[in-house]
Amino acid sequence: MHRLAELSVRRPVLASVLILGLVFLGLVSYSRLTVERWPNIDIPFVAVSVRVPGASPEEVESDVTNKIESAVNTISGIDRLSSTSAEGFAIISLQFHLEKDIDVAAQEVRDKINGVLRDLPAGIDPPVISKFDPGAIPVITLALSADRPIRDITEYADKVVRPRLEGTRGVGQVEIIGGQARQINVLIDPARLMAYSLSTTDVSRSLQAQNVQIPAGSIDRGMQRLTLRTLGRVSSLDELQNLVVVNRGGVPVTLADLARIEDGAAEPETTANIDGTPAVLLQVRKQSGTNTIQVAKEIKARLGAIESTLAPGYHVALVRDQSVFVEASTHAVQEHLLVGSLLAAAVVLVFLWNVRSTFIAAIAIPTSIISTFALLAAMGLTLNTITLLALALVVGIVIDDAIVVLENIYRFMQEKGMPPLQAAIEGTREVGGAVTATTMSLIAVFLPLAFMSGIVGRFMRSFGYTMAFAIAVSLLVSFTLTPMMSARGCAHAEPARAAKARAGGGSSA
Repeated sequence: MHRLAELSVRRPVLASVLILGLVFLGLVSYSRLTVERWPNIDIPFVAVSVRVPGASPEEVESDVTNKIESAVNTISGIDRLSSTSAEGFAIISLQFHLEKDIDVAAQEVRDKINGVLRDLPAGIDPPVISKFDPGAIPVITLALSADRPIRDITEYADKVVRPRLEGTRGVGQVEIIGGQARQINVLIDPARLMAYSLSTTDVSRSLQAQNVQIPAGSIDRGMQRLTLRTLGRVSSLDELQNLVVVNRGGVPVTLADLARIEDGAAEPETTANIDGTPAVLLQVRKQSGTNTIQVAKEIKARLGAIESTLAPGYHVALVRDQSVFVEASTHAVQEHLLVGSLLAAAVVLVFLWNVRSTFIAAIAIPTSIISTFALLAAMGLTLNTITLLALALVVGIVIDDAIVVLENIYRFMQEKGMPPLQAAIEGTREVGGAVTATTMSLIAVFLPLAFMSGIVGRFMRSFGYTMAFAIAVSLLVSFTLTPMMSARGCAHAEPARAAKARAGGGSSA
């Protein structure tokens, strides 16, 4: 490494361009880094949920859960398979080994379930396959309230507010919580069914057969082909009431003869309120890989325009903002980083008692930290609590190499009377091996953290890389920028022995 130091001293432009290049890359990367609360990690966990309306837990387990378990159990890499069967629904959870790619695992589960769909009972909802995503936590939660029925608020949130939010840059999904969707309810009278010797299955079959829209082929007219459809959808309550269920003695029995039909709402599954007033929550989730703080700013910027165009009586309020916590935590670590850098430079100033030397040694702190941002961007890491913690801890380490090299250069100038250029070369050569060994031992301590296994290893990966790269850059700075600046920034010092001899001669005279 001493040859690199000699080259940097004799070619100062080369050393300056090398370090400035790293700093430039770091500054550009910093502006593009995604700010998150925690690192982006993929935990291979897939959940399959199936709704089976009206089925008992025993029926759900035998008809749905066992069949899905048998199908997905052949997938490679499963670490744990568990299931829950309850009244009307089933959840099958699959936890894979950490080495398993989450996207591959989800696709394999989807393929296996598609193969057993024909064996599942008729009338169930399609299975929903979801993978665990730590970044899917809602960024912002909005509350829409009005002095109206909850069904109307839900309809307005779904048809008006949600499309406007989904058009915001960086927004991936808007989920409605606490709402009641509009639903046509058919309330069957059991006594009337018995009077006509019918069952609920007869009514359900009639609704399915007469409320359907199916393709009817196509017609060729010269150079044109027209597509035909059979329009059999019920478009009003009157048509639904006049729907014929069965004929008895030539007399049609309509749905109105058997049931009461109302334009109502679905059964509530969740509820939300603001200060006791019923409301509907809109949870906004960001797209994968986008900046949490930037997405939150985009939403809040559009929120004013949305609120100004709401119908009379509707109000939207921001009730939860995750970016506030993320921004506060990152600013706190950044503040500690700045204070730590200033204190480290102050300690160097106390012991060296030279402002110029302190500046030369302290320049390693911002150079190493800013250059580390280039690594974070190159490896797809984010600016989060873990990486900022690593940068805060490394502040006192990155300055060590520069202090050792600078102090030895200063000793050569003071004790041996060497000119600054020669002292920079000889002083760096003398301690080059020790500085390199010390730095490599530190890298050997922190770099293995990036290769830890398990869930903890996924979090510590960014910590290990950040620490190791910052320390490596500090070694490069101590053999390039520090000797180069010392050769041109430190004044030539008189040898200590000559100064003492001259002082002694003057006193004897």
